[in-house]
Amino acid sequence: MSEPGCPPIVGVIGGSGLYDIEGLTDVRRERVDTPFGTPSDEFVVGSLDGQKIVFLPRHGRGHTLSPSSLNFRANIDALKRLGVTEIISLSAVGSLREDLAPGDFVIVDQFIDRSFAREKSFFGEGCVAHVSMAEPVCRRLGDRIEAAAADSGIAMKRGGTYLVMEGPQFSTRAESMLYRQWGCDVIGMTNMPEAKLAREAEMCYATVAMVTDYDCWHDDHDAVSVEAVIKVLMANADKARALVRAVTPRLSGRTTACEAGCHTALDVAMITAPDARDPDMLARLDAVAGRVLNG
Repeated sequence: MSEPGCPPIVGVIGGSGLYDIEGLTDVRRERVDTPFGTPSDEFVVGSLDGQKIVFLPRHGRGHTLSPSSLNFRANIDALKRLGVTEIISLSAVGSLREDLAPGDFVIVDQFIDRSFAREKSFFGEGCVAHVSMAEPVCRRLGDRIEAAAADSGIAMKRGGTYLVMEGPQFSTRAESMLYRQWGCDVIGMTNMPEAKLAREAEMCYATVAMVTDYDCWHDDHDAVSVEAVIKVLMANADKARALVRAVTPRLSGRTTACEAGCHTALDVAMITAPDARDPDMLARLDAVAGRVLNG
């Protein structure tokens, strides 16, 4: 029997401005039904240099879904059903630091979750689990992304805290200043509960935050607008596609579970006694937690 998380299948979640991945072969589109509802769009399944890739545009093609209306649980559950073992999340963000300018890329390593209108767990009444989120980003995956960016000449900063706001409105100036005082580096609307759900589903997860603006704290820059953001999005999308092409070979060929523990996160998370677990809840968890519930 192979180890958990093998063989590697790379999932790419495209943020604002990134609705496709170029260069895939053996391409097909798949709709996936989940116990948690309908994902954002069809999944594009294909190969890149021999490595299987599954791509999902987070907001749907044409950007039809706002952050608060995204079905994060359906997206992650469906990726798991398609065999995905590691997720590269590409996300447009605002900068909360002077030295992170529009066009810069950041591999974040921490989150502060300020979202409030979203389902944040696969687990609940009838089957309770508590996964660790102390290190919410897979360091192994982050290492591979950082190396691929360096080899491709893509400027990439390693480390930073991503403040996840509810949206869909942008920040007030007071909020923007508060988050800077907290030591946050970037601000966006989509990576929570995405990262939490990926951990519950025992998948490696890493965020590439693509800076589009200075939020509204910067005195020398206009307050963020959709028009300004879209301009930078287009340039960022090209770099994001190049990054995916560069990192894919570095994720191929893995034959053991992630050394960071992502693929076995539920081993120490389940708290509900086996004889007290609700059968209906267990049926809903067949993909994300089947390894531990059915093992």
